[in-house]
Order: sequence, then C-alpha cells, then structure tokens
Amino acid sequence: MSVDPDIGAGWERTRKRPFTLAFIGQPNCGKSTLFNEVAGYRSVSSNFPGATVSFTEGQVRILGRTIQLVDLPGIYSLTPMDPAGRETQRFLLDGSADVIVNVVDASVLSRSLELTLQLMELDIPVVLCLNMMDEAVRKGIRIDSSALSRLLGVPVVETVATRGKGIRALFGEALRVRKRGRAGRPPSQSRDVEGVIADLESDLRNRIPPSVPVSGRLMAVKLLEGDPDFEEILISRTGSLPASVIRNRKRLERSHGKPADAVVSSERHAIAMHTAESVSGMGKPSVGWRDRLDDALLHNAWGYLFLALILGGFFISVLRFGTWVEKPMTAGLEARMAAWFATGTPGSLGPALLRAALYGFGGGLTVVVPFLIPFLLGLAFLEDTGYLPRAAFLSDTFMHRVGLHGTAVIPFLLGYGCNVPAVMATRILGSPRDRFIASVVAVLVPCSARMTVIFGLAGATLGSLAALSVYGLNLAVVAGSGLLLSRLMPESTPGMLMEIPPFRRPRLKTLWSKTWIRLKDFVVVAWPLLILGSVLLGLMDHYGWTDTVNRMLRPLTALLDLPAGLGVVLVYGLLRKELTMLMLFQVLGTRHPAGVLSAVQILAFTVFVVFYLPCLGTIGAMIREIGARRTVWISLFCLAVSAGLAAGVRLISFVF
Repeated sequence: MSVDPDIGAGWERTRKRPFTLAFIGQPNCGKSTLFNEVAGYRSVSSNFPGATVSFTEGQVRILGRTIQLVDLPGIYSLTPMDPAGRETQRFLLDGSADVIVNVVDASVLSRSLELTLQLMELDIPVVLCLNMMDEAVRKGIRIDSSALSRLLGVPVVETVATRGKGIRALFGEALRVRKRGRAGRPPSQSRDVEGVIADLESDLRNRIPPSVPVSGRLMAVKLLEGDPDFEEILISRTGSLPASVIRNRKRLERSHGKPADAVVSSERHAIAMHTAESVSGMGKPSVGWRDRLDDALLHNAWGYLFLALILGGFFISVLRFGTWVEKPMTAGLEARMAAWFATGTPGSLGPALLRAALYGFGGGLTVVVPFLIPFLLGLAFLEDTGYLPRAAFLSDTFMHRVGLHGTAVIPFLLGYGCNVPAVMATRILGSPRDRFIASVVAVLVPCSARMTVIFGLAGATLGSLAALSVYGLNLAVVAGSGLLLSRLMPESTPGMLMEIPPFRRPRLKTLWSKTWIRLKDFVVVAWPLLILGSVLLGLMDHYGWTDTVNRMLRPLTALLDLPAGLGVVLVYGLLRKELTMLMLFQVLGTRHPAGVLSAVQILAFTVFVVFYLPCLGTIGAMIREIGARRTVWISLFCLAVSAGLAAGVRLISFVF
C-alpha cells in the first residue's frame, strides 16, 4: 500500500519507530472489514455485534516503515458494559495507540458521534472514518464531511470498506495527523456543565500523579459520570476519592434536577445530535430489494418459515454435495493405496506406519473437500450477506424461553463455526449466571467439526433424514439444557438490543479468506494430528498396546453397544471431534462402516460423539472465561448427556 508523497520526508524525520494505529467504533460499523482490507484477512467480521471479543493485530508497510494495526472490540461508550468493552478501554488508556481511526456508520451519524466525542477527550490524535457511505446515500442521507471536520477539528474521510473505497485517503490522513500531533477538541457543553468540569479538572490537577494514564478533562468527566473504572484508577494512585468529586456531582444534580451522569450523557447526546443535524441533509431514500427482502425474512410468521427453509436447505445442500464428492474420492484413494502396498512385506513395521500415515492424510482430504469447505463457505456467505443477525433476531424469543439473555444468541451462532470463539463471546454477557448457561449452550452447539461427523458418518451412511434427526436432537438438547439450568438458577433476563445491518452482496475474496482462516485450524492443527494419530494407532496395533486402552474404555463401548476395539477411537475426540470419525474408519479398515456396524450402532456412536466431552481447545477457553470448577461441571454434564442419549438411541431401537 502507498500514500501521498507529500507526507514523506517530514514523517521520516519525526518517527524513529513504528506507530500503532487503532481501529475503534461502535459494533457493526465495519471496522473489522476495514482492518481486513488493509492487513489481510485476520479478523473475522461476522456482521453482527459481539464477534470481535479481543483485539486483533496486523502489520502493514508504509514508506518503508512498519505500522501496527489493531482492531478493537466494538463499544458504544468509554464506560464499558462487558469484558470485551473493558478490553478496548484498557488498550486505549494504557497509551498503546498513537492514532485512533474512529470508524462510524455514516447512516446513523448522530448516534455514532457520541463515542467520537469521548475519544477526542483522550488527547490521542483521531481520524474520523465515515464508513458505509453507500448505505447513507441509499437512505437519502447527505453528509458534508468538510463541515464536520471543521466542527470537530479532526480529519474526516469517507469510505466504503466493503469495496475498498477511500482507504488510501484514510491512511494518508492518519499519517498526517500523527505528524502534526493534533488530537482535536470536542465542542463545548453548556456553560454551567463546562464550569463544573473545569472546576473539578483544576482541583484534580494538583492531586493526580503523572502515572494516571488519562487527561485531566477526561478524568473529570468520567468521575462526574460515576464511572467505577475511572474511580478505581484514581483511588489506586491517590488512596481515596477527593471530596471535590462528590461536591461537583451534587452541584450538577441541584442545577439540573437529575443525576450527574444523566446530565453529562444528555449533554453529549445533544452535542452529537446538533453536530450531525448541522452537517447532514435528508433526501428521498431509495427503497429497493433489500427492504422488500427484510419485510419477508423478518415477518413475525413467515420469517420463521424462511429461517427453517434457509438453514435446512443449507445443511441438506452440504450433505448432498459432500456425499456426491466423497464417494468417488474415497474409492480412488483406496484403489491407489491398495496398488501401492500390494507388494509390501506383511507384518513389517515401516510399511505399516507409512500406510497408516497415508491413510490419515487421505482421511483428512475426504473430510476437508467434501464437507468442511462447503460448510464453512456457506456459513461465511450467511454472515456476509447479513442474514445471521436476522436469524439472531428471530431466535431471541427462543433464547428467552430457555431463560437466557437475548444476546446469548451471538455465542450460539458463533458455535456453529467453532465452540472456542463461541465460549469467548460469552464475555459480552454482563451476568456471571448468563455467561455460565451460555457456555453450556455454546459447548452443546454442533461446531463445524461435529457437523462434519454428522454429515460424513450419519448422513453419508444412513441418509439425510438421520443427519437432520441428529441435528434436531441437538437443538432439543440445547433448549432443554438451557431451560433446566435457568430453572435451577433463576434470574430475570432483559431484552436484546441488536442492530440489523443492511443486506450486502458478499465479495468472493472475503468469502474465501474467511473460509480459509477457519479451515486453517483444521489444516494446520487437526490434519497433522490425524496423521500422527494414525501413525500412533498403527504403532499401537503393531505392538498390541491398543488392547489395554480398549479394556479401560470397555464400560463405555459396552454402553454404546460398540465393538471393544473402538474404545481408542473415542480418545481422539478430545483433540478434534472429526478425528473420531476418521479414526473409526481406520480401526474398522474401511470408509464404509455400514458393512461392519449396524445402523443403530452408527447412530449411537454419532450421537455420543456430538455431545460428549468438549475438545481441549474449548476446555481451555472455558477455563479462561468461567473458571476451572465450572469447566469440570460442564464437561461432566456433557458426558452424562451423551451417554444417556446414546443409550436412549439403543433403547428406542430395541422397542421399535
């Protein structure tokens, strides 16, 4: 990437080290999309709030120097309401950012500017990025960016991140503003409020040591708002909260007749509204296919029918495509391997281990191409078009019925890709009780690895109806588990506020990048583990060690009515769930288990694998988010559910 040459020499003289440029904005403003356009695809932009739960870093080279880019979790205010917001606040307050690019949704400018006004009080150079200008135009909104820049005293750049428009100009302004070191200043509040802020700032100036990482004005404003994080910062440095803080809060309350925090936020809201109105104009909005599509997909009756049709069609399409591709691919690999080893010496260790390694490689190939790639590509398509937030909106009622906050829909949806980010996303929930129940729900949701088992084992072997039945059973278990836990841990659940982004045409480049960043975990981690596991299994078979493991797990395989030799297969599920299916094929010596196992055994095995112990990555994420004790509880709960359901499958088949 290059920038205008007039930045060059002065920049080289003033900078001796790479600087950090932070992208920050309210949820769903397009900052992750903008970050990915510049740094390459590193941040999964899921088109609904809560997807970014920790900051993502990348580097770009400009004028021969390295610039550190940071994509921060979306926040509405510098007073965070959840751990993800605190992550953003911590990054901003510790002085890590040299320049802030405040990305705002231009179609909702007045609301977006409330965060802008707070960021300008950090005394960090700011560039205001008016993103989604195409959506603003579609709504009939005209914005005078030059007038907005004059009012705020910061550069304003118009962009359309999804099309790569305006990005060159944005980085040019970021370099210029860093060179000048100008942070801008927000418009003043009303005279009496400014007087209170000035008095408190003056009093704090003699009390706050230089180690406090915020400006005096920002500290005064946040203390008037009663922000507990800023109170803690001050108390940790000075030992107590100055009496002037309480005095000035009461002064505001007496003059305005409402709490001090409401006075300050109302002033900020009024300034943002006035600023937006003074630089904006309204024309005739363009009503197009997006609006008509929304009317159908969000209908209070038809919307649920479309939800079932879209998700059902998606899963059936992946299953049909995977089955169509997997069978000839498997047959070709088996024929080639049979020809390669036809002349090998029976019982020799070297050829046996090589055969096992090639079997593991082929097993991974027959999972990635037929099932995993189509599933991840389809999931990325639903995200980038904007349908997933609509699915979350429709699912809000369902989440409340099982006793969860509506925002728990977000971890629920993320779980279909991978349970690890789903568990991490529970930090957007404010209640520890909600985070715990949402973690249970997120762990039970069938991730892409478990969907691969459903598609590649139950679906490919027993047919589409069996796969959909397992999927339906999973939804029932998720609902039942959430309902049970909410009854055991009663608490009121507030409603959900979620922005519904506009429908967009997804870019093929972004779809492939998003698919790869999720597929890479399998290719880089699971596939080598599969090959190594195959070699280990071959080594264990050669020396007869598998019998010991199988005897230890015999009570479990007996419960599932599985051959004793399949005990070792279940161990691999702790690494990756799809490894159980692939190792099953290897232990059975065929990729067509229907010739060895009955339909009931295959179905019981699938159900058990879908629900039993989370993989090690998910367990690690749960320990970080909810603690070790609750992680053990959830793991035992999953094991009990899986064993009970698998036994239930056997019982039902026996009765009928």
